[in-house]
Amino acid sequence: MPHAAADRTCRDDRESVTVLRGFPGRLRLRVPGLKQDDSLATRLRRDLPGVAGIQRVETSSVTGTVLLIHDPTGERTRLVGAVTAVAAGRPPAEAEPSPDVRDAGAAPGDWHLRPAAEVLSALETSAETGLTEDRARLLFRRVGPNVLVESKTRSPVAILLDQVVNLPTGLLLGSAAVSAATGGLLDAGAIAIVSLVNAAIGFATERDAERTISSLSSVAAADAAVLRSGRQRQVPMPEVVPGDILMLSPGAMIAADGRLLRAQSLSLDESLLTGESLPSGKTAGLLLELNLPLGERSNLVFKGTAVTGGSGRAVVTATGQATEIGRIQALAGEARPPETPLQQQLAEMDRTLIWLSLAACAGMVGIGLLRGYGSAQMLKSAISLAVAAIPEGLPTVATVTMALGIRDMRRHKAVVRRLDAIETLGAVGAVCFDKTGTLTENRMVAQQVDCGETALPRLLQVCALNNEVEIDAEGRRHGSATEKALLDLAEARGLDIERVRSDAPLLETQHRSETRRWMTTRHRAAGGTEFLTVKGSPDEVLGLCGRMADGAPLGETERAQVLEANRRMGAEGLRVLAFAEGDASPRSEAGPAGLRWLGLVGLADPVRPEMAELMASFHAAGIRTVMITGDQTATAYTIAKQLNLSQGGPVEILEGTELDKLDPEILRALAERTHVYARVSPANKLQIVQALQAGGQVIAMTGDGINDSPALRAADIGLAMGSGTPAAHEVADLVLQDDRLTTMHVALGEGRTIYRNIRKAIRFLLSTNLSEILVMLGATALRLGQPLTPMQLLWINLVSDVFPGLGLALEPEDRRVLSEPPRDPKAPILSRDDFREVATEGAVMTATALAANLLVRGLAGEGPRASGATFVALTAGQLLHALSCRSETQSLWRGERLPPNPTLNRTMLALGLLTAGALALPWSRRLLGVTGMTAADWLIAGAAGGGSYLVNETIKSRRPQPASRGPAPPRTPPTGGGPAASQPADSHPTARQPAES
Repeated sequence: MPHAAADRTCRDDRESVTVLRGFPGRLRLRVPGLKQDDSLATRLRRDLPGVAGIQRVETSSVTGTVLLIHDPTGERTRLVGAVTAVAAGRPPAEAEPSPDVRDAGAAPGDWHLRPAAEVLSALETSAETGLTEDRARLLFRRVGPNVLVESKTRSPVAILLDQVVNLPTGLLLGSAAVSAATGGLLDAGAIAIVSLVNAAIGFATERDAERTISSLSSVAAADAAVLRSGRQRQVPMPEVVPGDILMLSPGAMIAADGRLLRAQSLSLDESLLTGESLPSGKTAGLLLELNLPLGERSNLVFKGTAVTGGSGRAVVTATGQATEIGRIQALAGEARPPETPLQQQLAEMDRTLIWLSLAACAGMVGIGLLRGYGSAQMLKSAISLAVAAIPEGLPTVATVTMALGIRDMRRHKAVVRRLDAIETLGAVGAVCFDKTGTLTENRMVAQQVDCGETALPRLLQVCALNNEVEIDAEGRRHGSATEKALLDLAEARGLDIERVRSDAPLLETQHRSETRRWMTTRHRAAGGTEFLTVKGSPDEVLGLCGRMADGAPLGETERAQVLEANRRMGAEGLRVLAFAEGDASPRSEAGPAGLRWLGLVGLADPVRPEMAELMASFHAAGIRTVMITGDQTATAYTIAKQLNLSQGGPVEILEGTELDKLDPEILRALAERTHVYARVSPANKLQIVQALQAGGQVIAMTGDGINDSPALRAADIGLAMGSGTPAAHEVADLVLQDDRLTTMHVALGEGRTIYRNIRKAIRFLLSTNLSEILVMLGATALRLGQPLTPMQLLWINLVSDVFPGLGLALEPEDRRVLSEPPRDPKAPILSRDDFREVATEGAVMTATALAANLLVRGLAGEGPRASGATFVALTAGQLLHALSCRSETQSLWRGERLPPNPTLNRTMLALGLLTAGALALPWSRRLLGVTGMTAADWLIAGAAGGGSYLVNETIKSRRPQPASRGPAPPRTPPTGGGPAASQPADSHPTARQPAES
């Protein structure tokens, strides 16, 4: 299995063996060099059984680990030393005791390393009576309530400030203030209204999104069962304090972090914290490894998780913000998303426009003073030029375009929290997927059965009998996900669960324990005889069996076949359980000859059926797909292969335990080729996202649990599942209400199209505003007076700029948009070539407008007629220029037709009629300063506007055509139909039965 996770390879005795997991009587170790070394595996199995206290040795050259079954009273440091000596090629008799891991600096908070009695003593409590009420009240006053600090949603004031605190708005308001100070109150009011309209649109859209997210994130308070003064009672979760004894039962939510004192077949759903899909089995025994991931601290329970099976007791060790969830929440609070590509580029453009505006104003004032104009007149002209230089329509076009994109996404059950988030999706270069509940269905399914035809009926009956799932009167099932999956398997094969259970009533149950990794149930058959069923670890259940299901001896050949099937299923990422049965006699439990072997069942959290097709669509769009999971490497590898994350190449995997050891530069380099991150912590997820961002990529992160929230917040785009936790909703940019990741496909196309359309609108606005600047500067240089008043400039900017810009922003999507790679987020929104073309287009519109001014001036002299002709010529030229901006290469003189844009067409017609109406009414003519235009003036102005369009289209027709992108792919989101993850290749139906569910 190829992967990038590095194992320790040092042969030094002090580091040669790593303790992975330890329970009384069991010790699992990682041995460097054991991977792929069958000779070392053989030597360990041969030499270690001679060491006193070791009862059985199991080795795996696939995982590089050794399992020791030993005397629970044996000294573990001596056993570790023996393994170290044999691995180094020395006799085990020469072994020196290895240092105890618990002496390696365990901090007081590392409760999994401390015996239960020591934990109780440190917390001054009792396992049998718990805290007294007085002690609990004292602790409550000292440590505070057991609650997490609620994430504050943005206030209405904060949302409004986000809309108005920007450079274009500031410059506009400054122009309004100067205009008011010089007597132009009407002009000042119009400028201020324009600024407020932009702010109102953005405020209304984002406020609505915040309300929707708040409704998704509402949760109800609950009580916790605790032991106080020797009595069990229900207390509100906020009143739980360190030292309380939690009483755990199926369905209970864990109120606080705690150290287990007792565990009877206890299992917890910790997926929202660890990301691991399988329920976590819990024990009360002592662990030895210092730096275990949260998911492997089997003697601890964590706030926010849930009991799925069994029962137990735990002493509370941390509450509120001191819990693991509280630490993750703090980590999420520290993470900050970067500015979006469009934010960065528009901010840079704003700065550039401000400098150009100031330079143009200063230049015009200087030219005017040199030409003999008065200072008061030049100040008014400078205000007019400032209004002309600022593309007031730019914030409006960008805001409204993204707001309309948000509206479209809401129709697909996606709530967008930030306006610019939908645009950022168009620049995404890599998507990091949380596995559990996102790529998978977050439920267990039996995917493979390995048994003979004669054994299958009995195996299915054992699945139903050796099972603690309870079925209520309404048919609902209550119990662990694993045991529900076994019932589903039996029922799918035609078994009547209730009849089987009634025909063989349960007499006794012996649960799994720390030293006994199987569960036994005793039943009475119809004839009164009693029999046993066994379910558990394949290697240990196999050791209890002496015969096959048909009574034939279970020889070495058959045992080897079972172990190979177990290895193969485990390598495919399945959780494997073994099943056996036998007569209810002492011999059945005492030795390896008492039970009959039935077979193996492999279970897994199935991949969502539409995911394979979705991954292929991302790859076609040039987007990398990365999986991040708390699950084991084998499980992650299998899912990565099913989804083709590596696009046919080897799957590169990096384990979370290695991330902290890597230099940031090395991690950044590895992140560029890693497809899967396994066994990761919440902090690791944040590291991964930041490493990918450091490589210059725009990163989207999906998730649904508390453990995902830091990475969701730090990512350029955080996508949370609607069924996820409130913590995930609060930090995400996009919430998929129906959990359909295929909506991302729609959002990607929407984002790319929005960016392209905003780019078209920006080209249009810059070229039209440039024409206004050049008209003002040119008229001053030519001593033509003030060709356009501030009100005329505002009309042009609001009517002939904003609404055509909005029409361009609603250009229909190019079906090829998702067959091309994402844009470079570092590339400017407009290139140097774009600016040259913008300058040419603006100069053409300027020349035709000034030509109209000069022609009318020649007929009527200086006055309102010349100003009116300039106004009409520039308005008409800009309206027609919107048609030219629909395509950067397609010209009026080329044969290719663009897809229709009815919105732009209707806008052009409406604006033409509106302008004509404004010039027809006396009061609006006076407001605009346009009077006395004759038919000849109108003809000149119209010809000038049409002439600028024809000249620009001619220039555009001479530009080189881009290379053909080939036929457009079908533009439909994936709907499923990819290869089913639950269908194994079945080469031998009697040896490997495909499971049904």
